[in-house]
Amino acid sequence: MENKGKKEGFSSSLGVFFATLSGAIGLGNIWKFPYVTGANGGAAFILIYFIFVLLLGIPLMLSEFYIGRSTKRNPFGSIGAIEESNYHNFKFNFLNKIRKSGIFKLIGWLGVTTAAFIMFYYSAVAGWVYEYLFKAIKGDFSPLKNLTGEEAVKFTSDTFNNSVNGTYTPMIWQLVVLIVVSIVLVAGVKNGIEKVTKVLMPLFLLLILLCDIRSLTLSKAGEGLSFLFTPDFSKVTAGTLLTALGLAFFKLALAMGILIVYSNYYKKDTNLMGNSVKVAISDTVISLMAGVAIFPVVFEFGISPSSGPSLLFKSIPLAFAQLPFGNGLLAIFFLLTAIAATTAMISLVEAPVRMFMEEFNMSRIKSVGITSTIIFIIGAITVHPKSIFGAVLIGNKNFFDLFGFLTDNVMMPFAALLTAIFIGYFIKKDSFKQELTNYGQLNKNVKYLPYLRVCLRYIIPILITVIFLNSIGVFN
Repeated sequence: MENKGKKEGFSSSLGVFFATLSGAIGLGNIWKFPYVTGANGGAAFILIYFIFVLLLGIPLMLSEFYIGRSTKRNPFGSIGAIEESNYHNFKFNFLNKIRKSGIFKLIGWLGVTTAAFIMFYYSAVAGWVYEYLFKAIKGDFSPLKNLTGEEAVKFTSDTFNNSVNGTYTPMIWQLVVLIVVSIVLVAGVKNGIEKVTKVLMPLFLLLILLCDIRSLTLSKAGEGLSFLFTPDFSKVTAGTLLTALGLAFFKLALAMGILIVYSNYYKKDTNLMGNSVKVAISDTVISLMAGVAIFPVVFEFGISPSSGPSLLFKSIPLAFAQLPFGNGLLAIFFLLTAIAATTAMISLVEAPVRMFMEEFNMSRIKSVGITSTIIFIIGAITVHPKSIFGAVLIGNKNFFDLFGFLTDNVMMPFAALLTAIFIGYFIKKDSFKQELTNYGQLNKNVKYLPYLRVCLRYIIPILITVIFLNSIGVFN
C-alpha cells in the first residue's frame, strides 16, 4: 500500500498504456461513439474525428503529460511546482504578471473539481450498470424472449424506470461501485491501479470480441456494419464537424486531472508521444468494436438505432434477449460495460485522492475513504430522482443534468483553453522538448514539436472557443 511519503509509479510500459487507456475508456465508448459514427457518415465521420484528434486531442494529452511527469505532483499543486527556469521571460512585463498571478493554477483546480462533479452522477450510472449485470446473471430478462412489440418495450422501460427511480436501491448500487473502486485505490498505484487495469482491459477486449463474433453471425450483420462503417459524405454537415470536434475533446479524458495524475506515475523513459497516439487509436478501435457488437443485433430485430441510456438499458436487453443463449450474452455484455464504468471511475477518483494525499499530507487509505465518502454523500442526496434534492431544479436542470452541464460546457473547455495557452506561450519550447524527447533519448520526437506548437498556440484556442459557443447554443 502506498503511504503519504512515497510516490509510486507504473512498473512497465504496458502498465502505463492500460492505465491511461482505462482513463479514456468509459460508457461513451459503448452508448455514444458507435451511434454517432453511424448517424454521421460512418467512415467519413471517423476520418473527420481523427483529424480533430490530431489537431486537439493529442496536443492536449501531451500538455497534461508534460505537467504531470515534469512536476510529479497532483493536478492541484502541479502548476505551482514547475520551476521558474521552464518559463518564458517576456519583454512585456504584463505577460509575466499574468503568469505569476496564479490564473494557470486553475488548470489543476478545475481538473480535480471536474473529476468530482463527474463522479457525483457517473457513480450513479455505474450503479445502474452493476444492477443490470446482477439482473442479467439472475436471468431477470428471460421473460423478454416470450414478449413482442409493445409488451417487450414496456418490460424494458419498466425495468429501467424501476432501477433509476427506486428509493434506496440506486444508492446501494452506487455505494457498491465506490466500494469496489476504493478497494483498488487503497492498494496503491502499482499493486492496485496497474494490476487491475492490466487484467480488466484485456478482459474487456476479449468480451467485446466474443460479442462481435456472435453479432457477425446474424443475418442482419451486413446492415449493422453498413450503418457503422459505410462512408457517406452526404451526411457530413456543419453539425457533423461540431459533433466530431466535441467527441475528440470529450473522449480522451482531457481536462479532468486524470492524465496529469497518471503521468505522475510514468517513468522517465516513457514515450509520451507514442503513448498518446496508442491511447487515441485504441480508444477509437474499442468504440467501433462496441458498435460491431451492438448494431447487427439491433438491426436483426428491427430496433431503431439510438444512443445513451436508451440504447444501453432498453434496446440492448430487448435485442440480446431474443438470441439463443441471450441471457448469457447479455451478462457478458453488461460485464464488459461494468468494466468500462469501473476503470473510468478508478481514474476519476484517483485525481482527488492524490490531491488529498499531497496537499493535506494524508495516507492513501484515509484519502480514498474521504474522497469516496464525499462522492457518495453528495451523489446520493442530489442525482437520484427520489433523493433529498433529486427534484430540485436550478435553471430548469436537476442536479444530475447540472453537474454534466457545468463540466462539459464550462469547466472542461476553460481548463483545456488555459492548458493550451499555458504550454503554447508560457512554457519554454526547450522545456517542452525535453519531456517530449525524454531529455534527448528520443530525438525522433523533435520533428513533432512544430506541429504541437502550432496546435497549442493557434488551432486549439480556436477549436475550444467553437466547442464552448456550440455548447451554449450559438450555432443552433
